[in-house]
Amino acid sequence: MPATDSSSSSPAHHSSFGRTILSLRHRDPIHHGYPPTPEHTHASSSSDDREIDAFQRHAADLLLDLLPSSASPDILSLDWTRHLLDSFLICLEEFRSVLFARDAADAAALARAPLDRLLADFFDRAVKALDLCNALRDGLDLLRQWRKHLAIAAAALSPAPSDDASATLGEGQIRRARKALTDLTILMLDDKDAAGAGQRNHSFGRAAPKDAGQHQGRGHHRRSSSGGGSGSGSGNGSHFRTLSWSVSRSWSASRQLQAIGGNLPVPRAHDVAATAGLASAVYTMGAVLFVTAWALVAAIPCQDRGLQAQFAVPRSFPWASPVTTLYERVLEESKKKDRKHSCGLLKEIHQIERWSRQLMEITDAAQFPLDDEKDAKVREAAHELVQVCETLKEGLDPLERQVREMFHRIVRTRTEILDRLSRPNTTE
Repeated sequence: MPATDSSSSSPAHHSSFGRTILSLRHRDPIHHGYPPTPEHTHASSSSDDREIDAFQRHAADLLLDLLPSSASPDILSLDWTRHLLDSFLICLEEFRSVLFARDAADAAALARAPLDRLLADFFDRAVKALDLCNALRDGLDLLRQWRKHLAIAAAALSPAPSDDASATLGEGQIRRARKALTDLTILMLDDKDAAGAGQRNHSFGRAAPKDAGQHQGRGHHRRSSSGGGSGSGSGNGSHFRTLSWSVSRSWSASRQLQAIGGNLPVPRAHDVAATAGLASAVYTMGAVLFVTAWALVAAIPCQDRGLQAQFAVPRSFPWASPVTTLYERVLEESKKKDRKHSCGLLKEIHQIERWSRQLMEITDAAQFPLDDEKDAKVREAAHELVQVCETLKEGLDPLERQVREMFHRIVRTRTEILDRLSRPNTTE
């Protein structure tokens, strides 16, 4: 897939932080071509410390904004998930700015121990997030397929413009809605139970083969989807899968999260001193990467999803409290009885499950015409399903663009830093 515009995702009200970093740097005489003096060296060190401190404090503010409040979107909703990705992309861009804020003489420090080791560890974890982005894209495609069945049910229960809106719902309408919801339930359960039987099919990092046509599978196989975008319509068999997973059959979102967040190296005091504080910035970005990936897997259907990865950070970091609270809040959602066995913790998935179940229970063995009480309850459920359909229609494409942006930003940042490390020191 083509890369997206790197400036398209970040909200405008966060852009001032990058300018703050630049203004701190440009006030340092060393960056205007003057020879370094002891006073200037000290000033440069102080400026670097301020940049790193500002980066960590802004990361704390971004994470704090993600915690539930009256002014923020509901946690794990589509809007909240987009907010999460915005925050990650901002942190990654500012992390890149902090690393590149040194002059040519200081840039060589990136290739010296212990910073070279810390950066290598971070990028090893970041590369593992690339497969995760592909799996998340598959999950968003699944949501598109679920929405199609949901839209059929909602349309069956919605009166046509020429009909009397107050007329009681008929048996034919109820039957069409129940059929669509039954198909939806089978699809959701089928994809949840057999999520490990996937094939490598498409990736944000490369285009699908031009001759990759669609084929009808048997039993538990899906119809493959070539390239990006939403999948095809449901098949004619007894199952309704429409996509193959873009990761290998043995790939596991749960294991991938453990690889990203497990044993995240906490910088030691002498490492922080030896790297002029950059070790702390690398650790901060590693923690933000993990909690972002972990929350995305919690929200969106993924192959072999699970939230068993343990996460703890020292309280000395300014962002430690909000990131820990966010981790615990998502974990609480995963343990709720009505969400424990869901395909994903996304709020909209919960709404689909809740209102579909309620509508099926109301209309089970119903007598027609429906009495006024049941008719009112069916209409309420239908209204809620319409609202969920609209939310998914408006929110899935922007969210997928942000997941794609996450993929490309990780690749770009790693490439730029490796390129910087491969350059000869121009000051020598």
